[in-house]
Amino acid sequence: MTPTHLPGRVAIPHQKRGTTLERFNTAPADEIQRTLLTCLHSLRWSHRLTAHRPYPTLDALLAAADEAAYDLTPGDLGEALSGETLPVLPEGAYSAAHTALNAANAAYEAKFGHVFVVCLDDLPPEEALDHALVGIRSRLTNDPEEERVVAWEELRRLAKGRLVELLK
Repeated sequence: MTPTHLPGRVAIPHQKRGTTLERFNTAPADEIQRTLLTCLHSLRWSHRLTAHRPYPTLDALLAAADEAAYDLTPGDLGEALSGETLPVLPEGAYSAAHTALNAANAAYEAKFGHVFVVCLDDLPPEEALDHALVGIRSRLTNDPEEERVVAWEELRRLAKGRLVELLK
């Protein structure tokens, strides 16, 4: 399943030779930073991952992405959330589901001031809608600080999934 909020694959700029990780490690910094912003819309996160290249393995890059995500400030979280969109519903989802998700998201945005983010990467497509609806309804009961922590964890998971897709 394609990671939520990211239709299709993101192309890594620069060279065509070598492995994808090699291209990631050797591409110009400004190109990699722009590419990383498609994974997580945080300048600090993209700058940090770019500055610490080269990465010997994908696992090392993913560990660095986690570490960089945990070091971000609440302001960085706001920046990252501003770059997100609503979860993509699976094809064929019935219109009542769209209506329910839109209504729940409107309530969520009114309460928390940003779109609802959830990582649906490891779910079968037929479970994505139910998971998103259950998640948004249960998270509406969170206070703003609790939700900030949950939203940040979902963003971190989305960023890792997007990095993996990016380097396939």
